[in-house]
Amino acid sequence: MRGNAVQPPPQARAAAAPALAARPAGAAGSDADSWSKLTRTGGAGAGCRRRPLTLLRADGVRGRAARRSRLIPIDTTCAGSGSPNDSMTILVTGGAGFIGSNFVLDWLADPATRGLPLVNLDALTYAGNLHNLDALRGDARHVFVQGDICERALLDRIFAEHRPRAVVHFAAESHVDRSILGPGAFIRTNVEGTFALLEAARAHWGALAGDARAAFRFLHVSTDEVYGSLASDAPAFTETHPYEPNSPYSASKAASDHLVRAWHHTYGLPVLTTNCSNNYGPFQFPEKLIPLMIVNALAGKPLPVYGDGLQVRDWLYVADHCRAIRAVLARGRVGETYNIGGWNEQPNVEIVRTICALLDELRPQPQGPHARLVQYVADRPGHDRRYAIDARKIERELGWRPAETFATGIRKTVQWYLEHAAWVAEVQSGAYRDWVAANYGRR
Repeated sequence: MRGNAVQPPPQARAAAAPALAARPAGAAGSDADSWSKLTRTGGAGAGCRRRPLTLLRADGVRGRAARRSRLIPIDTTCAGSGSPNDSMTILVTGGAGFIGSNFVLDWLADPATRGLPLVNLDALTYAGNLHNLDALRGDARHVFVQGDICERALLDRIFAEHRPRAVVHFAAESHVDRSILGPGAFIRTNVEGTFALLEAARAHWGALAGDARAAFRFLHVSTDEVYGSLASDAPAFTETHPYEPNSPYSASKAASDHLVRAWHHTYGLPVLTTNCSNNYGPFQFPEKLIPLMIVNALAGKPLPVYGDGLQVRDWLYVADHCRAIRAVLARGRVGETYNIGGWNEQPNVEIVRTICALLDELRPQPQGPHARLVQYVADRPGHDRRYAIDARKIERELGWRPAETFATGIRKTVQWYLEHAAWVAEVQSGAYRDWVAANYGRR
């Protein structure tokens, strides 16, 4: 793939704005310096061997048919062709989901990395949405592949053709309620998928030599839920906190974390792991607390609050999270784990009240305050009481700290959903309505 578009198109910069709003002055330069050191080595492949992938041009015209995968836009060069940007490519998994799409837009819009190409692999399950990436349609730096990370043959083709310098692994099933109703999908994607990706990355890395081998990174994005639940007066999670997962979701992510650690200690694969707190912001699928409350309140529907609503979470604006991942990828120490949190502990019911107050200000309803819609419902099984992240390590080592407070981040988020009603309407499909009925209907 040729990364010949040095400047992102105006629409890409506009769409990426939510993910860039929190970037502090000077942060991009240090990441750029680190990446220039990591990506200067040219490709070393021999010739161009086309894989049978289904191709889709930006205008929708299909190319050669084959199997289940597709690329957007069509790749016009071959891996190992000697193009300077061949060795700068990164592979992002789950890049059409909430955090992944914000990361992709940020990566391709920021001056530090906007000339560096990116391959985006996503299965486009219910929470993956190509419309999150509409601003990149026709952008030659972005190649989208629809496919499953459990499909090893597909992974091998991607690594062989694009020879990525790094993998940023977002792809995961991530909703606790869904994991309670159907844990099998979480074991398959989060455990088996991570295993397949690690093995494909290990094979690719093992064939590299010299600077290319030394520069390769595998960054695994995980969650604070692997640490379990905290008492109200307990110190926040550090990177050395014991793993105590309490849901099928967190257990599957804990298993994937352990696989990543083992592949580093056993095989030497140069890995990095991040464990983040609860994210919120643009493009979040409305099954999670914040977007669910926004869209329900706008529709005059009940706002379901589990139990007493006093479960505490540490809230992290997604643009801050993306900036932290970039810092870890550029400067993190191989084999290390970095906790990423927002320093914003809030009980769930306060989150709901804040959203209601903002909607009263920005979109008042004649029926009265939005808080009238709050309904306490039966708690979910095994509901963890408190999460809190101690993010001092990433601040100390990499200089990262969240730029958004909860007050600024939640206002931006509510405004985004108000301005993107068409996106919300599209993702609220029949399957989404069926899930909401199954999860909340008996509570």
